[in-house]
Amino acid sequence: MYSNNKNMLTGRIDKSPSKLMNELILEPQFTYEMNHLLPFYLWIEKAMLLEYRRMGFIKQPMVHEIANILDQINPQSLLAEPEYNMSDIAFAIEKWVSSNVDELPSAWHLDRSRNDFQATAQLMHGRAYVLDIVEHMLALTGTLHQLADRYLETPMPGYTHYQSAQVITPGFYLIAIAENTLSSVKRMFGIYENINHSPLGSGAMAGQELDWDRIAMAHSLGFESPIKHALLGVASKEWILHIGSELSSFSVMLSRFVTDLICWGSSEYGFIDLPDQLAGISSSMPQKKNFPILERIRAKTAHVSAFYLDFVMGQRSTAYTNLVETSKEASSHFVTQCQTMITVLSLLDHVLNHLVFCEDQMIVACKKEYLGGFTLANILTIEYDIPARQAQVLAGRYITERIKQQCVPEDVSEEVLINIGEKAGYSLVGSKKWLQMAFDIKQNLYSKSSLGGTSPEAMRPLLQQQRENVDIFITTYKERREKLAQAQALTERQLNLTKSEF
Repeated sequence: MYSNNKNMLTGRIDKSPSKLMNELILEPQFTYEMNHLLPFYLWIEKAMLLEYRRMGFIKQPMVHEIANILDQINPQSLLAEPEYNMSDIAFAIEKWVSSNVDELPSAWHLDRSRNDFQATAQLMHGRAYVLDIVEHMLALTGTLHQLADRYLETPMPGYTHYQSAQVITPGFYLIAIAENTLSSVKRMFGIYENINHSPLGSGAMAGQELDWDRIAMAHSLGFESPIKHALLGVASKEWILHIGSELSSFSVMLSRFVTDLICWGSSEYGFIDLPDQLAGISSSMPQKKNFPILERIRAKTAHVSAFYLDFVMGQRSTAYTNLVETSKEASSHFVTQCQTMITVLSLLDHVLNHLVFCEDQMIVACKKEYLGGFTLANILTIEYDIPARQAQVLAGRYITERIKQQCVPEDVSEEVLINIGEKAGYSLVGSKKWLQMAFDIKQNLYSKSSLGGTSPEAMRPLLQQQRENVDIFITTYKERREKLAQAQALTERQLNLTKSEF
């Protein structure tokens, strides 16, 4: 026998959700959406109100009244009540409005579905997080630039294969990280443009029956246009994969950056230092000053990638249609991924704002390593016409011999190089000045003057170009924010038009 209870939400099911289902699934989802999606749901409700008015189903006085009631809803207004609203936020909003309007128009919520309603709110939420993360990326880039500028001419050893290789500078290294970050910013803006299309009007999966103006609704919500295909609007959750993938890839780069900072901060290197307020201690070894904040940051980057894999596994092998599995369960950690990424960026920016490079220690490290071997080989070819590969061999033999003699690089020996050259059939008389040049730290730094090289003269134009790109990206970011604010403000104004204005 069917119930005649007017509070029922469907004629198909006569019972409210079970206590366990409500406790473990519905109420947590309700709380999540109240905390993260409610503003977007209310914005969507208002955009649809405008369409009901345009189509003649709801008159302006009632449009104004419903809009005012929607404005009264906040995270404390609605409760997950399985017997009243099935612990569903869309039904809760519907019930709230209906209980606060004396005579609710019968056409309100006519020809609509939760599927595109939820898909649109989720996408608006994801779109907002893209901008939030871009904002933090740009802030980090600015800090990287300040630090790079300060240490653009400070020599330090660069490493390949975990072995000291050539002279670089902290500025050179940090500009590389900034370039990588700006590339990610550019891709994030590309993602934003790609996903900024509204699912609203897709209905349950096949579109809607009334003459909804999907273009107008999309613009009311700050979208560029509606998604072209109804099934795509509710079935595709590719946008979360795009965001998750980019954040995962970016977090991998950041983990490598932090790994270098961890190494440089160790007692074996001693290249960087942080103030006491960003350091930790050992409970049993009083001589230690640890930097656990770096370990925390690197560990958090792993979470970012793990959440992306969670999105992928939640969607794979599911039917291409609207599913709770893909729309809710598979994206349940989206906010956590985004918030973790923001935490990583905030902590790393904080660290860099307080980090100092220990210049004396880095110079000592440069002086003890034969970082000019590459330069010496080039000189032997250019000045003595020795074939390039043979020049590499001769330079390597010179370095090997001097290491055996326990000599430091700046203590050059023309005699040793002449002897090595004679055995190979080359006269290297007069090579002392070239040896001095090859193993001069400053010369090593400035000699790499090709585009993108470590020479400060090569780096300064790139640093300036990056700063100009940051300015462009900041402008783009502000434009996106302003466009959303304008769309929302316009929606509010249209809801409050007088009868003579429409």
